[in-house]
Amino acid sequence: YLSGKDSLNHIASTLGISNDTLSHWLMIYENEGPTGLLPKKKNAHYSIETKLQAVNDYLSGAGSLKDITKKYKLRSKTQLRDWIKGYNTHGNFKSESGGSQMSQSRKTTFKERIEIVHYCILHDRNYGETAIKYQVSYQQVRNWVLKYDEMGEQGLKDRRGHRAGTKPSRTPEEEMRDR
Repeated sequence: YLSGKDSLNHIASTLGISNDTLSHWLMIYENEGPTGLLPKKKNAHYSIETKLQAVNDYLSGAGSLKDITKKYKLRSKTQLRDWIKGYNTHGNFKSESGGSQMSQSRKTTFKERIEIVHYCILHDRNYGETAIKYQVSYQQVRNWVLKYDEMGEQGLKDRRGHRAGTKPSRTPEEEMRDR
C-alpha cells in the first residue's frame, strides 16, 4: 500500500480484514516502524501533560482524531477518545497504578446543585463546560437539569435513604404512589 501498487480496499479484501484494521496497522507502522506491529508486553504510559495537550488539541480543532493520534504517537484513536470522554466528564486526569483514571466527582449541596443547573441552562445546556467548571460529572449535570425541568428545584433534593412517604411528595405521581 505504501509503495502505491494497490489500494487499501483491495489489500484489505485480499487479506480478509476490514479497511479499518488495515488503516490502524498502517498508522502504527508509520508511527513506530515495523517493530510497532509486534505484540507489546506492557501498555505505554503517558504523562498528564501529554494527555491534556492531546485532548486540548482535539477540542480546539487542531486536527481529527486520526491526526491527533498520529501527532502524539498513540496506538489507537480509542485511547484518545477515552481521554476526551474522561476530560469532558470529570475535567482532570489522575495517574494511578494500573493506568490512568479520571478523578471522582465530588459531593454537592442542594444550593450548589441549584447554582450548577442555573449556570448550565444559562449557557445553552452545555453539560460538559458546566461539569468542568464545577468539578462534577457530565452525567450528574445532565441528570440535575432533567430533574429541574421536570420538578423544579424540588427535583434537586437528595432523597436517598428515606422511605417513600416520609418526605413531602414532589410530583402528583409521587403523592399517588405514597398514598
